Amino acid sequence: MNNFQSNSYQVDASVQEERQKVLRSTYLLLALSLIPTAIGALLGINMSFMFMMRSPILAPIVLIASMYFLMYLVQRNKDSFAGVVWMMAFTFFMGLLLGPLLQFALRVPNGSSLILLAALLTSVVFFVMSAIAYTVKRELSFLSSFLTIGAIVLMVAVVANIFLRMPGLYLMICGAFVIFSSLMILWQVNQVVRGGETNYISATLTLYISIYNLFTSLLQIILAFSGNDRR
Repeated sequence: MNNFQSNSYQVDASVQEERQKVLRSTYLLLALSLIPTAIGALLGINMSFMFMMRSPILAPIVLIASMYFLMYLVQRNKDSFAGVVWMMAFTFFMGLLLGPLLQFALRVPNGSSLILLAALLTSVVFFVMSAIAYTVKRELSFLSSFLTIGAIVLMVAVVANIFLRMPGLYLMICGAFVIFSSLMILWQVNQVVRGGETNYISATLTLYISIYNLFTSLLQIILAFSGNDRR
């Protein structure tokens, strides 16, 4: 009986250690992914995005398609080092896409402070959601269906607003992304902690996208409420 309990304890300890290893690797890759994002953002700030003005419908569709293609390459190579390489390429591309938003924000009064505020709020939300996900005693699998439906609805709304270009709808979408991204962080970290996600590259991709959407949505809401709506 004692041998059985000892073996059971050793198995549990081994499982917990493996989960902690995935979590540490996820956080490390997530931190590293911010480097190419920052480089891409610095380049994006100094780039001209006039092609988006000339093709206000086609350009966003092409950029979204490129983004999903890079995400596909990350997921396809998630079991090898190539996944890390593609993750860095993806985050660099996403940093470039921050260019137009950051350019606009830096042109408004106290724009740098507003960007810093958005980044600070993003960090707070991430750490709070991560802490809750880590300490909750059960797997939050019930969120899966809700998040899947939410992702579909948000994507349809984003594509629809490319054609409608309604400022009010766009702010509603940003608000929805704040809630959705926060819950996605909560769910993904919990999945890693409880063993539902065992691949750190896949987990990092989900968390990165959530943080990215959270930051950009918060920044645009802050800009709008400060009287500087870019839409």
